[in-house]
Amino acid sequence: MTDKNMVPAAEILDTDECWRLLENTSVGRLAVVVDGQPDVFPVSFKPDGGGLLFRTGSGTKLDAMEANSLVALEADSVSGEFGLAWSVVVKGKAVQDDASGTSLNDTRRGLFPWQGVGQEHLIRIIPQSVTGRKFTLSATGTWRTALDDATRAGLE
Repeated sequence: MTDKNMVPAAEILDTDECWRLLENTSVGRLAVVVDGQPDVFPVSFKPDGGGLLFRTGSGTKLDAMEANSLVALEADSVSGEFGLAWSVVVKGKAVQDDASGTSLNDTRRGLFPWQGVGQEHLIRIIPQSVTGRKFTLSATGTWRTALDDATRAGLE
């Protein structure tokens, strides 16, 4: 039996710390509803003016956001070296932004979608909530170990 008092509690991050962490990463997972079911897509994003910007092409993500503009974006990082991990979730409304404005074009230069062509739609997530947690890893060595060398658990 495990003593739950020995497990470090997750640190709840304030909004400013969440934005600071988001400024230092560029890849996250966008959650949308597709045909009544949740779906998740990797996106390259950039914080901008209190919101998040990313580019996308026509297709499933754009169609889903046009049908239901409520989305969530999650970004995280794990450092086995320092024994820390964090996760930030931004929930809000996705709207098409003006991709022709000078200031947005400057911001767009830093947005590199995974598929470099056909990503002509600039989407802004207007946050309704920004939450985050930081964790102390209890088994930091497993985060630095290749999967083939990792200790296996479960039904194996």
